[in-house]
Amino acid sequence: MKRIWMPAIAALGCMLLAVAGASADWPLYRGDPLAQGVAKEALPDDLEVKWEFTVPDGAFEATPIVEGGIVYIGDLDGRVYALNLKDGSKVWTYEGNVDQLSGFMGSPAFRDGRIYVGDIDGVLHCLDAKTGEKLWEFAAGLEINGSVNFYKDKILIGSQDANLYCLNLDGKLAWKVQIDDQIRCMPTVVENRGFVAGCDSKLHVIDLDKGEAIGSVPIDGPTGSAPAVRGEVAYFGTEAGSFFAIDWKELKVLWQYQDPRNRQQIRTSAAVLPDQVLFGSFSKNLVSLDLETGKEQWTFKARGKINSSPVVAGKRVYFGSADSRVRAVDLASGEEVWQYEAASGFPAGPAVSDGCLLIATERGVVYCFGKKS
Repeated sequence: MKRIWMPAIAALGCMLLAVAGASADWPLYRGDPLAQGVAKEALPDDLEVKWEFTVPDGAFEATPIVEGGIVYIGDLDGRVYALNLKDGSKVWTYEGNVDQLSGFMGSPAFRDGRIYVGDIDGVLHCLDAKTGEKLWEFAAGLEINGSVNFYKDKILIGSQDANLYCLNLDGKLAWKVQIDDQIRCMPTVVENRGFVAGCDSKLHVIDLDKGEAIGSVPIDGPTGSAPAVRGEVAYFGTEAGSFFAIDWKELKVLWQYQDPRNRQQIRTSAAVLPDQVLFGSFSKNLVSLDLETGKEQWTFKARGKINSSPVVAGKRVYFGSADSRVRAVDLASGEEVWQYEAASGFPAGPAVSDGCLLIATERGVVYCFGKKS
């Protein structure tokens, strides 16, 4: 057996730690292009509110993103805010379409010093991340509900006009692919493939180099959930209350789960781990399934509908619900281990960065939770 020099192993370990530390940001809606909803760090067991940022008469429906110690989030009032992760102080405000009351439902996305975020008038805004200055905009045909993802040097965004748009870095159209109904999700990117779960009750697979549809898989209802991908399988739920595991190479359903107690709409995007996949629904249940078989492992019952897409950090899964609470549940047992009660519900999921949990409410408050003093 060939021996490896121990200092080389130590150096490799330092390199891996450096990479892990550099990956603590949350630059996209679900944390990464695969939409897996899994943080690269654990959070402290005992969390407390470190700061709150309140927009009077505001309303948030988006997950914040974090890059380089700055939190970015769009509001339904038509503004985008950049906040200091350390203390919640405002860095800048972008006045989008405030006069037209055209707000932002989807999460921003960060890449190379720019913020990309779409509004309910169907306009994608490209902003300078340091200043909030608008660099360009692109008009889709209808409302943009989802978030941007990236492929190589291209920008991907879906619209209610049923098109997946691929843009160059200057905002010019490279290509578009149309499906049969609205696109409300963030497109997921794996290798040179893009995945769109549409309101036409199909999962679509798209060649991102050619800008061509490759194939689709029928599902039992429309959906706006971003497919979470692990390996060769995409996982997502539908408005009909089913949760699917689909082999995206073979274009076939591997398994389908339906809650036997209370089948309700699934509007959350899933969090996917090596052995389990988690999602919430209108049934008020957070559900954990075996990744391989789709068999139920456990369920946790909240007091309100769960529209907040769950995020895994360490051995816990974090999510909000319509009962005005944000919770942590143990991944192995499904038991609640922490909660915080706010004054209003949480329509969107959290983000995790640098030991902090960030989540926003439907009444205009961004919360940052960190280690208890």
